[in-house]
Amino acid sequence: MPMQLPPIEADFYHLDHLLTPEQCQLQRKVRALMENEIKPLINRYWLKGEFPHEIIPRLASLNICGVTYEGYGCPHLPFIMEGVLTMEIARVDASIATFFGVQSGLAMGSIYLLGSEAQKQEWLPRMQSFNAIGAFGLTEPEVGSGAAGGLTTTARRQGDTWVLNGQKKWIGNATFADVTVIWARDLEDNQVKGFLVRKNAPGFDVEKIEDKMALRIVQNGLITLRDCAVPESDRLQNANNFKDTGKVLRMTRAGVAWEAVGCARGAYENALAYTRKRQQFGKPIAAFQLIQNHLVEMLSNLTAMQTMVFRLSQLQDDGKLTDEHASLAKVFCTLRTRDIVSRAREVMGGNGILLQYDVARFVADAEAIYSYEGTKEINSLIVGRAITGFSAFV
Repeated sequence: MPMQLPPIEADFYHLDHLLTPEQCQLQRKVRALMENEIKPLINRYWLKGEFPHEIIPRLASLNICGVTYEGYGCPHLPFIMEGVLTMEIARVDASIATFFGVQSGLAMGSIYLLGSEAQKQEWLPRMQSFNAIGAFGLTEPEVGSGAAGGLTTTARRQGDTWVLNGQKKWIGNATFADVTVIWARDLEDNQVKGFLVRKNAPGFDVEKIEDKMALRIVQNGLITLRDCAVPESDRLQNANNFKDTGKVLRMTRAGVAWEAVGCARGAYENALAYTRKRQQFGKPIAAFQLIQNHLVEMLSNLTAMQTMVFRLSQLQDDGKLTDEHASLAKVFCTLRTRDIVSRAREVMGGNGILLQYDVARFVADAEAIYSYEGTKEINSLIVGRAITGFSAFV
């Protein structure tokens, strides 16, 4: 009789018990779609560096876009569910989780938090159903961490029109987005403002960034704006300075921590399954002490990460989330994810570098998650300022 093995389950402390039965049902629904319909496609598209557009209607069928927003066809669920669903998507593929985060979080979030009612009515229902795709243009070729004080993309008002000039880099979804939120410095008052730039707008050009080693499915673009004219009606009416931009980033940074947890969880579960099947010296390598040590180290970090992000989302649902809360989670979770995916690759030996075993993709993608939405250093300084009372920013 074959040995009965315990289930492969990374939620070691049963944090899913904090969810309602209805929320657990939605989590299982998302997991089933990711496992059964999207996972079989991922490695092929990751290798080609292309986006599987055929999955968009399948994601739309889940009705999870704009998950925390009220109205406009959005589900209006707690932030903890946004985190759990992000984790479930990233557990299969971090690129699809990034696509989802840009669409549901950064792009829709900019309009939801800072747009006029007319802008919300025009864009949010279509974006919620994935009938319109959004992108978020903040980072520039020479301005990443210094975006708060150094945007070089400019906006100049001429009557009822704004003229934008500059470049944006690493902009996810940019190559096929219907609308891109562009952040630019107003030459008149030197404040950062947001603009909804529509697809095919004159003076708006996008070049796909090629040869990435991570998040290869995400279609990152280099955007060039040359006297791009945007009507005043497409300026985000409640985005008047970078503090307003920060409201969007604060809301979405928690999602990046959850994405890191999903990436780590996928790597751990794949590695655990592999060690049970892989035979060496007449028995599964899962029976070896050193392999078990790696697995326990991975699970320990993963459990700490999951506990942290659950509490993070509880703070968000209570309206108590601060920049430093989100930054600490982003620092810790992305750092620990790098360790987990590295150990996952290690226990798989040479097979760990093959796409067919999935872990190689998690190893590469973890590097991008580690850097975007604020580097470890910048987020560390945000937390350091909060705990010491001194700002160490240049």
